[in-house]
Amino acid sequence: MPNAYLITGGAGFIGSHLAEVLLERGDRVVALDDLSTGRRSNLRRVANNSNFELVVGSVLDELMVDELVHRCDVVVHLAAAVGVKLIVEQPLRSFTTNIRGSEIVVGSAHRYRRKILVASTSEIYGKNGSEPLGESADRILGATSIARWSYSTAKAVDEILALAYHRERGLHAVVARLFNTVGPRQSPAYGMVIPRLVRQAISDEPLTVFGDGQQSRCFCHVADVVRALVGLLDRDEASGEVFNIGSSEEVTIRELAERVIERSKSSSTVSLVPYSDAYAAGFEDMRRRVPDTTKIREFMDWSPRRSLDQILDDAIADARDELLIDEDAAKVRDLTDDADSFAGAGIGALPIA
Repeated sequence: MPNAYLITGGAGFIGSHLAEVLLERGDRVVALDDLSTGRRSNLRRVANNSNFELVVGSVLDELMVDELVHRCDVVVHLAAAVGVKLIVEQPLRSFTTNIRGSEIVVGSAHRYRRKILVASTSEIYGKNGSEPLGESADRILGATSIARWSYSTAKAVDEILALAYHRERGLHAVVARLFNTVGPRQSPAYGMVIPRLVRQAISDEPLTVFGDGQQSRCFCHVADVVRALVGLLDRDEASGEVFNIGSSEEVTIRELAERVIERSKSSSTVSLVPYSDAYAAGFEDMRRRVPDTTKIREFMDWSPRRSLDQILDDAIADARDELLIDEDAAKVRDLTDDADSFAGAGIGALPIA
């Protein structure tokens, strides 16, 4: 029987892809988004679906959240302030949104006894990068004066809150820790590395790599991540559990930039930029972050289906499509400006020859 899903952050990168999958299988979807980082254009494929509704609003609006949770059967809490650049530049906004917003959403899910999936992050593990990270791995964080670690702390609070509601009050809650989800519709803003490098490459600009480029990460296609999220939502036995979701295909950021250049057939070069030139004083990064996904593989036989090269090909195609859209929009603006100039000059109504 179809369910009604509330997706907070539903106009965002991951939320829009999840909405499409749920609607394709016949469920109803309500997307709540304040459009601060989400975009209406992300939802163009579902905008006219009679089972879809976009509500523009904030997870900090308690009355709105309460009403929407009451109307739905399942809650997927994706709304968050994300991205290293945003976290470092606006730590207070990020911290408040991530903690208070989750408190409101999780509290409403408990009030109406709704199943909830809370999206968390690999930032939970902080600077722990010695081995592939399992769900019970230690968290190693820097000083509280370093803005980056406020995000890790806020998401840890979100997890603790959801799991405490599960243990003490029986809330059906599951936590998904996402490791570098990438793919079409991901914005290059706020420090998202692949879309930023791709857009530099297709413009034949130098690809900026921070530090020495030897820090390594693993990237997972959004379609694979959504498949994992739907699987967790469909299994009641996931309640009370935490799952890593990500790829084990490890790559240094320098190697990543070189592969972007190769896949996009760009004439760009790689430019190493010191952290001190990219971020405020005191910025900290981690050398390695690789997930151990044994738990979710054994739980529901899940593993990523797309390689890094396939991820990059999708990101490059998406960036080129957006570039064409931007160019077309610029042409329309130029034509409009020309018409306004003619009108302002008193020749807006020309005779028909």
